[in-house]
Formats: sequence, structure tokens, C-alpha cells
Amino acid sequence: MGKVTGFLEIDRQVPKYRPASDRVRHFNEFTIPMDDSEVAKQAARCMDCGIPYCHGDTGCPVHNQIPDWNDLIYNDDWEQAVKNLHSTNNFPEFTGRICPAPCEEACTLNLEDEPVAIKTVEQAIADKAYSLGLIKPEPASERTGKKIAIVGSGPAGLAAAQQLARVGHEVHVYERESKAGGLLRYGIPDFKMEKHYIDVRVEQMQAEGVTFHYNAHIGVDVSSNNLMKDHDAVLISAGSETPRDPGLPGQDLAGVYDAMPFLVQQNRRVGGEAINSTGWPSEEIWAAGKNIVVVGGGDTASDCIGTSFRQGAVNVTQLDIRPEPPEREDKMTVWPYWATKMRTSSSQAEGAKREFMAATLEFVGKNGKLSGVKCVRVDEKRAPIEGTEFIMKADLAFIAIGFGSPLVETFIKELDPKLKESRRGDVSIDANDSDYRTSVDGLYAAGDCRRGQSLVVWAIREGRQAARSIDLDLMGETSLPA
Repeated sequence: MGKVTGFLEIDRQVPKYRPASDRVRHFNEFTIPMDDSEVAKQAARCMDCGIPYCHGDTGCPVHNQIPDWNDLIYNDDWEQAVKNLHSTNNFPEFTGRICPAPCEEACTLNLEDEPVAIKTVEQAIADKAYSLGLIKPEPASERTGKKIAIVGSGPAGLAAAQQLARVGHEVHVYERESKAGGLLRYGIPDFKMEKHYIDVRVEQMQAEGVTFHYNAHIGVDVSSNNLMKDHDAVLISAGSETPRDPGLPGQDLAGVYDAMPFLVQQNRRVGGEAINSTGWPSEEIWAAGKNIVVVGGGDTASDCIGTSFRQGAVNVTQLDIRPEPPEREDKMTVWPYWATKMRTSSSQAEGAKREFMAATLEFVGKNGKLSGVKCVRVDEKRAPIEGTEFIMKADLAFIAIGFGSPLVETFIKELDPKLKESRRGDVSIDANDSDYRTSVDGLYAAGDCRRGQSLVVWAIREGRQAARSIDLDLMGETSLPA
């Protein structure tokens, strides 16, 4: 905890954003950091709540020791706070920026709608680690002689690679793209997280002995079977990239796209890379001067909104089939779990129009080109209401309704029928969900490809736990944390 009476004396504060009129002119981060003294005040609000739900399963998937590092910041011990935070989270600069903070939902002070600003403090600690030069390699003192391959360099793969390298294994990471990070680099816009943070971690991991192999598409131009023959264990952390198919008429019209190609292209522009790559449309997708409709109500939809505004869209409308949520949840029926309530992202606040209880019926167009999106109002059970059809004008439409499975024309097809899958198409785990083993001997899975699309913080947890399972299986014992 922080100061005994801090939560009574200090109001909750979080960092401010630069004005929308300024931030839509670029793709850089736009949060205005707090100074150290203000961060310490926010840490001081952490109370002696008895049961800190914030860092249990209800709050933080990686079990960050939140009360501990709040107390350390309150007592001006930043270096120890950095060590404490990194003991549970390999990449707090990622989660401090893009995690939706279920820990704050689980905070006892959230019963009064004034939770401790945990995410703010976490990012401040992570950034302080950079400024103090504390992001240093931690190579193993001894080598085990075991060789491990990791497929995919998203947060799950990176976390597993770092953990395994630090206990002395020879780790090889195989990445389809030309740089590491997965959709952390290519899917999440730079205005939410600039990518130099990934580059620093890659350099750190290389110094710890991790070898990165880029432009290596496993199951396509690199054999999965050969990979398994050449390594003592293989971890699949390839994400969940197959977009859900809405099955709507007009999806083949020019101007209708799944959300991810749009985001990937823009991230490649910002990163100075060619916009085209394996598995993505070759034509350029550009929102400048156009009317944009985004189908879907999640984070990916919000990212499409912010990216569209920065490219110069005329207007952006978001279609959400769900009812408009309440401004405030019923704490006694929800807390300490994640609540359904009205939330407005920074991208939505930049000028998007939000249409709730609106189901998409079809994409309409002329001469093979999109001109509008036909919708209908729905009731609480999502049943269409007769006579409420309407058409939204659209030059571009992005489908952002989630992802169903890893790309099947890769390692999944090559290993079939040995590799079992869930009904959803994810790589299934036999019997015990905690050991991350697949139905193929020596093959493990972690992250979105295993559990379905989820948060970056869940991917980090899965990578860390999979690394422990692999180390235990190879060595008979492990010092890696559970």
C-alpha cells in the first residue's frame, strides 16, 4: 500500500491527452506524462484493503504485485519498483500503454468509481526503467544444451523466448514478417504504442542469446516437421489472424475490407516499410476524403477509427449491434470483475459517430464499388425491428468483428491430422490446461492461437507459463515462476 490516508486525501488523476485537433495530424503517442511527484501521489492512494483483488485472477493476468510497487513509488524507490514490476511482467511498457486495466476495475476504490491509477503508475515505472538505463540484458550463467523454437514474435512468443533464454536454453524465434512484434507491431497503431519499445526489447533479448529469424513463414516456406526435428521443443505462438466472416451480401465490393489489412498497411508506412506483405491485400487502402463505416464495437474497430481520422477521412461512423451500455454499472453485481458500461476510447472521442443496436444487413454499391452499408435497428435480443432499415453512406467499410483462429494454411494444415483443434479452430491443449502441451509430442502452444483473441497481458502470461512448462519438461525441474 501507499500512504495510510492517501485515498482520503488525494483525488484520482490520470494523464491528459493532447487536443484531438492536434493529435490527428500525426501517428505519434499523444498522452502527456505526469511528473514523478504526481505519480507518487497516485501511488499513495493505494489503500490497505485487506484482499488486493487488483493483482489476483480477477484483476491482473500476470499477477503484478501492485500494492508492493505502489508503496515503493510512494517511498521514492523507483529502482526497486522497476525490479518488482519486471519480476511478473517482461514488458510493462507494452501493457502500461495498451492494456484496458482490468486491475483498476478490480480495485477496492472502484466501488466508489475512484480506483487507484494503476495503469498510469505502471507506465511511469516502465518508462523510468528506460530513463535510468535499467533495461539491460540478463544472460544465463550456464547453458543447458537444449534448443527451442518459437513460432511467432508477438507478446506471447517474446515473453516465452526471454524466459527460456534466461535459464540457459538456446532459443530461436521464427517470424513471418520482416520485424518482430507480431500484431503488437503491425496491428496496434503507433499513436497507442510507438514501436521503438519493441526494438529495445529485441536488442535486449538478442544480447541474452535469442536468435530471431525473419521472413520465415512456418508451414509455408519453412517446414513445421523439420522445425520439430531440429529442436528439443517447439512453441506455437502465432496469434489468431483469421477474421470472422460476417457472411454478408456485397462483401466482395471494392471498398470493403477486413480491419487488419488497413491497420497493417498504415503501421508499415509509419515504420518505413513497403505496405504489402505475405497474406495481406496488395492494393493500397486509404481513407483520405472518404466516408468511413466501421462494423464492430471493439478495440480493433476503435483503431480503425483513429487511423481513418489521421489519414483525413471526411467522417467516420461505427456500427455496434449491442445496446448502448449504461454510464455506470451496478457495483454490487459486477465488482471486482470487468463491467459492461459506456466507455469512450481516445479514437472515438476524435469525432466518430456511434450507432448502437444497429445490425449490418449488406454492403451496397454501384458498378462493383461500395456506396453504402444497409443496416437495421435491433431489439434487446438482437432481432431486427421491421421497418427500421437505413443506409449509411460509405466509400470504405471495415469489418472489425474479431478473429476466429490461426491461419489454417500454415503449420495447422501441415501437421494435420496429428494436431487437434478446438471447435473454434484454435490449437487445442490435451487434458491439463496448465501445461500448454498440444496433441503433438514436443509441441506447445500459447497466446491467442491457443485461447482465442485476447489482451496483450494475457499473451504475456501465457508465454511465461508456457516457458515454465517447457523448461520443466526438458530439465525435470524449473526455477521459472508459475
